[in-house]
Amino acid sequence: MSNRELKAHLRRDRLGLRDSLAIDRRIEASLHIADHAAAGIEVLPGEIVSGFYPLGSEVDVRPLMALLKDKGARLALPVVLDRQTIVFRELLPGAELTDTGFGTRGPGPEAPVVDPDTMLVPLSAFDHRGHRIGYGAGHYDRAIARLIEKDSAPRLIGIAFDCQEVPEVPFEPHDVGLHAIVTESGMRTIAAGQE
Repeated sequence: MSNRELKAHLRRDRLGLRDSLAIDRRIEASLHIADHAAAGIEVLPGEIVSGFYPLGSEVDVRPLMALLKDKGARLALPVVLDRQTIVFRELLPGAELTDTGFGTRGPGPEAPVVDPDTMLVPLSAFDHRGHRIGYGAGHYDRAIARLIEKDSAPRLIGIAFDCQEVPEVPFEPHDVGLHAIVTESGMRTIAAGQE
């Protein structure tokens, strides 16, 4: 089985497990994730943190985003510009959210585009080494690569439920590992060089 086929298999399997979690279990786990992450993520006043609005059975990071805002973070959300590109627009108080692609909502075109210092990264599967599998479109991979090219490498924090962990994610040279992973069981910092 090729890496691509294995990733597709792991993605289907873990998303199926995530989808099978009862709604009240997802809500409770999302609140635990918010508590663990807020305790473990240090932000400087004015630091830009990108989050995401949950789709389907994803972790709801809105409570975490509110806690980080209380710590002084500026918030941003991803916006799909075309089928290949996402940017991050600042989430300003009182701003109206609009449809931003792939069923998501975010700030409209009047909101400033920003480069996140910290990214809360959605994923379909992860392993203990900080390797992740996204949803297959490569949006986050390309966005992270663009930020690294600009010497603006963000801190990457994967957000997932425990059931999304797998023993090993196939890791390729172009992949960028996570700096930490937060699940309902806690926050794990990934040691550098675990590839």
